Amino acid sequence: MSETIKKFLYLNRKAPYGTIYAWESLEVVLIGAAFDQDVSLAFMDDGVYQLTKGQDTTGVGMKNFSPTYAALGDYEVKKIFVEKESLDERGLTLDDLQHLVWEDEDDDWAEKDSIRLVSREEMTAIMDDADVVFSF
Repeated sequence: MSETIKKFLYLNRKAPYGTIYAWESLEVVLIGAAFDQDVSLAFMDDGVYQLTKGQDTTGVGMKNFSPTYAALGDYEVKKIFVEKESLDERGLTLDDLQHLVWEDEDDDWAEKDSIRLVSREEMTAIMDDADVVFSF
């Protein structure tokens, strides 16, 4: 019996704090990646705030889990899609986001960017290409 690896896309649309959606999404992504699944993350709408630099959670009384995104490359999560229009609508640029990388063992362990800035149209195609889409 052959094993088929499915393409899982985790779509993050909510702000990082105030609900547990962002944290739960990150936990599920790490679990799926640990089991050698083809895992991708997508950020749109207020979900783009999950990747911003310098998050301070002291005012909301929640643990800042944003540094955990830096570990995604260690779990072979290399495809992180950010919708450009969502950034633009919130006055953000790619420079406002954490620098997330993965190491390419086929290229002498060179660090490569994980974040791919995509248009709304490209995001739709990415969602259509996935076998399973989870929205958080």
